[in-house]
Amino acid sequence: MPSEYAKSLGARLRSIRQQQGLSLQGVEEKSNGRWKAVVVGSYERGDRAVTVSRLAELAEFYRVPVSELLPDGSGVRHEPTSKIVLDLERLYDEASEDLAYVARYARAIQQQRGDYNGRVLSIRADDLRALAIVYDASPSGLIERLTEHGVLVADPRAFFAS
Repeated sequence: MPSEYAKSLGARLRSIRQQQGLSLQGVEEKSNGRWKAVVVGSYERGDRAVTVSRLAELAEFYRVPVSELLPDGSGVRHEPTSKIVLDLERLYDEASEDLAYVARYARAIQQQRGDYNGRVLSIRADDLRALAIVYDASPSGLIERLTEHGVLVADPRAFFAS
């Protein structure tokens, strides 16, 4: 009887395959027989253990990171994030090319929201994840980078205190 982990891994494998519009037979055909339908099906049911190297090969075949094939909680897609607040004055005054995309993104958000207070801007978790992709980093990695540059605001209320 398959373990819960094997079932969860199989469900992720099936989900990725189905997202790509492939049947089990379609996987076999697309891979020119490298991936047999019966083998992939047994991985998906959790009836057969998949080695790390085979999982990496399957991820390459599906063109997804290995972490996407692992059950929930194993990949970066579930990294918890909350909104952050940028110090716009420091961001726009910062001459670093390292923050050019953040500055351009912040300007676009300001324009979209019609929010021109000029001092701070909250960046929602979804925006943070999108920016992190541009920087080829995790959201927490991007937060570290922004902290190093001193453009994050710990307490935005302090900006508006009398």
